[in-house]
Amino acid sequence: MPLESGADAPTVTAPTQDDEDVTLSFDEPTVVYFYPKDDTPGCTVEANQFQRELESYRDAGVDVYGVSVDDVDSHADFCEQEGLEFDLLADSDGEIADAFDVNRLENSAVTARTTFVLAEGEVQAVYENVDPDGHARDVLFDALEDELVELPE
Repeated sequence: MPLESGADAPTVTAPTQDDEDVTLSFDEPTVVYFYPKDDTPGCTVEANQFQRELESYRDAGVDVYGVSVDDVDSHADFCEQEGLEFDLLADSDGEIADAFDVNRLENSAVTARTTFVLAEGEVQAVYENVDPDGHARDVLFDALEDELVELPE
């Protein structure tokens, strides 16, 4: 069972597609979405839609990170192929998924599609088993509607 709304956000460190370690404490509004695999149909739809909404997320002051068990090289290829301008975190050892208690798919290391909205050091919202089509827009809309973030005037 993934972390629930109101839970303390874990601090995580992982390499990006550029092989640069980032440490996230989630004080600022952040969306972290876990997805099964780079360059697969549903994951490509989801990544492209987060990319399409990225300017709106940034205007609202929200960082976006994708996380999967794929390695840095796979993430680099996926970002280049799809033109992604947000960071993908390599979670090859599953430590980030474990920190968020994300479910795995049928006896594998691959994570179930799960999204977290985090701010002020805690989980604000959780989405499990999402449909990748339309999800990026839904998460942003919900965050704005619930006043977890605000668009600048």
